[in-house]
Amino acid sequence: MENNHYISAEEAVKHIKSGDRVFLHGSASTPIHLIEAMQKRHAELEDVELVSITNLGDVNFDDPTYRESFFMNSLFVSANTRNVSNSINGDYVPVFLSQIPLLFKREILPIDVAMVQVSPPDKNGFCSLGTSVDIARAAVDTAKYVVAQVNPNMPRTHGDSFIHVNKIDALVNHNSDLPEVNYSANNSPAIIAIGQHVASLVEDGATLQLGIGGIPDQVLKNLTGHKNLGLHTEMLSDGVIPLIKSGVINNNLKKLNRGKSVTSFMVGTRELYDFVDDNPAIIVMDISYVNDTAVIRKNDKVTAINSAIEIDLTGQICADSIGTFQYSGIGGQMDFIRGASLSEGGKPIIALPSVTAKGISRITPFLNQGAGVVTTRGHVHWVVTEYGKVNLFGKNLKQRAKALTDIAHPDHREMLDKAFYERFIK
Repeated sequence: MENNHYISAEEAVKHIKSGDRVFLHGSASTPIHLIEAMQKRHAELEDVELVSITNLGDVNFDDPTYRESFFMNSLFVSANTRNVSNSINGDYVPVFLSQIPLLFKREILPIDVAMVQVSPPDKNGFCSLGTSVDIARAAVDTAKYVVAQVNPNMPRTHGDSFIHVNKIDALVNHNSDLPEVNYSANNSPAIIAIGQHVASLVEDGATLQLGIGGIPDQVLKNLTGHKNLGLHTEMLSDGVIPLIKSGVINNNLKKLNRGKSVTSFMVGTRELYDFVDDNPAIIVMDISYVNDTAVIRKNDKVTAINSAIEIDLTGQICADSIGTFQYSGIGGQMDFIRGASLSEGGKPIIALPSVTAKGISRITPFLNQGAGVVTTRGHVHWVVTEYGKVNLFGKNLKQRAKALTDIAHPDHREMLDKAFYERFIK
């Protein structure tokens, strides 16, 4: 698009027609202004399929009025898509985060319209996908029509993020704050203890991958005395800032992208978005690269830190559903659990509180009926709760059950011992 001609959101979304598949940029890049303009056209539209990963911000996908026009086909369920994705007006596609770009490129899920949020064009006409390159890179590269919400608050990130204005079919100028999440606010005693246990597994020279939530930030708080850490992670949040500034994370020992912190998207506070803005030490890359196990394993001592909803006594990990209710998604957990296990000296870690908020044990004899297995018992290695850490790699089923019972909440160990007896001894 020459001369950077801006139009209104209402005009930009007129290109969307019934039956289209529309990609929505995710996380802190969720183009709320464009989504709301599209939703206002609901009376004119039907059978519009929305595809996205995590969405953030004050946007309502659950309104019954919108449900009649838009089908939410989620690739990773988030809080504001959870209800509709579990209804007749939505669904969930089980897929590794690393392979979502293939759905677009191979036209298994061809994109008619991509709606993204970008930084203003630089002097050469390049906008940046900013906080979320992840699957958005493939979406804008393959979409028939690209609509961009141009926001001066979007950081200009380096890596695979750049898109020239001539590749954008509609530009909408809209100044708004990016959604913020403060993961360090979750500092319960259990989370603090888990952070300490996990940090004790991190060696000097390790390359870190961090999942979403309070546990990774607590781990990072315990790494201030470490040396020569690297960062190759699908996402990052505020917790990395002091470690990068102090030189604890310097990426000096990485074999791949030495000197650079690698991520695919970021979610945090404004401090994080300002920190990554035009920062060449941080590169934000296509998810098919960041989460490729062949790429991950090239660095030594890859330490992958992820969480779970529940784990059974044999080591099966459910991380995406509560029974049949789709809570989140497969995401990149398997990509990094496998990649870390193949890395020289790597440590795949699943960290979770021993009980739910209601006191129900997350270590269970069996997964809930209908629960999805994200990480198989053949892939699991380290499991950490606030009561300790165990390595299941190489352990048989009986040994695994005993080890997991040892790090379960004390209130539930008798129940797990009884389940052990009934399964293996009786």
